[in-house]
Amino acid sequence: MPVTASHALSAPIAEYTATVRELRDRAEITDALYRFALGQDLRDRELFASSFTEDAELDFQPTADRWGGKAPLMVGRDFIVDTILSGFAGRVDTSHQVTNPRVVIDGDTAWLTAMVEAQHLRTYDHDVFALLKNRYEVELVRDGERWLMRRIRIVNIWFTGDPKAIF
Repeated sequence: MPVTASHALSAPIAEYTATVRELRDRAEITDALYRFALGQDLRDRELFASSFTEDAELDFQPTADRWGGKAPLMVGRDFIVDTILSGFAGRVDTSHQVTNPRVVIDGDTAWLTAMVEAQHLRTYDHDVFALLKNRYEVELVRDGERWLMRRIRIVNIWFTGDPKAIF
């Protein structure tokens, strides 16, 4: 069967469509972590919660262990949101910067690693602070056109200040 112009175009169009979908997925995957970070900083419960699956798990234990603190394994979107936002409410100002995101996608599951620098300052005494550089290891799942974080493990690389005074 001879190749027609429409046959010749279908391969590039399919390749273009696949490329656009992958780029969109990568943007949505990193956006889940951006929603997590900005939701905390703005104390925006809805934005923060929008980053998690209902059954999400957040493991801050490796980071807390590093500086002699204790943290529960947080399970469930509502528990994570309540624990983090209520723990800082009126006590701690935060700012998070997300860098170096690396993404691997396999169907409707993805894995993201990123570096997050998290500044924590006592609301009424910014001389009391903890600046943490953490590696985030995140498993995500597709939820329609967006991606949600299902498992988050936070590993501390370094810190300065006094995390015990904040957490």
